Amino acid sequence: MRKADLVAAISEKTGVPKVDVLVTLETFFKEVKSSLAEGENVYIRGFGSFVIKKRAKKIGRHIKKNVAIEIPEHYIPAFKPAKIFVEHVKGNVTSLPDDGEKLD
Repeated sequence: MRKADLVAAISEKTGVPKVDVLVTLETFFKEVKSSLAEGENVYIRGFGSFVIKKRAKKIGRHIKKNVAIEIPEHYIPAFKPAKIFVEHVKGNVTSLPDDGEKLD
């Protein structure tokens, strides 16, 4: 499902125009990004948490030059689904797509 499919589904189920749904969805994404950029986690009960994870400093390798490089400490965004979310998916997924689609 892509963002356009999600917007269409929400619009159909709620009766809200697609433009309004799209604006709301984009605003939600923007707020989550800005909150995480400020170091504040976002918790949505029953859905999951958008959190910041710290990655420690480590030594990596530049493959083409075969040189060791230092990767500094950094932070990455992550999503942790709520327990009820995980249970719902576990109980309802019967098979994965066979048409070569990748799961992201």
